[in-house]
Amino acid sequence: MNVLTNVKFTCRVSSVLNKDVKQYGKQYMFDQNDDTSWSSDEGTPQWIIMTLDEPQTVTGLSLQFQGGFSGQQFTALVYSHSREGEPTYQETFYPEDINSPQRFYFKDASLTKSCSKIKLVFESMSDLFGRIIVYNFQILS
Repeated sequence: MNVLTNVKFTCRVSSVLNKDVKQYGKQYMFDQNDDTSWSSDEGTPQWIIMTLDEPQTVTGLSLQFQGGFSGQQFTALVYSHSREGEPTYQETFYPEDINSPQRFYFKDASLTKSCSKIKLVFESMSDLFGRIIVYNFQILS
């Protein structure tokens, strides 16, 4: 189940292509429209920070990239409301360079209870210029 449908959240991203928020902004990762997406500008690393209004138990993530502009490696940092500043859990994932949605489950979900924030840091991308395109992003419970 997608946590983001049941709780209010805020999202921050590292960059937006050409600073064109109306066409490529972060809001398009959550609109369930296959024709819209967040597109980053060039450079590494790129990141997404999700802050949840209410702590949630999370089990994983779902991301849908555009092939050719996917993250090849990212680290998910999970923060608890009781331990601000330091992540309570972190894990590195290696997505495929495909258009289909991909799910990434945390190995130790016992450490991802009371999640108040998740930060994804994309250390490398399939695009040579370090751009990333995300059509859909979900936090799973």
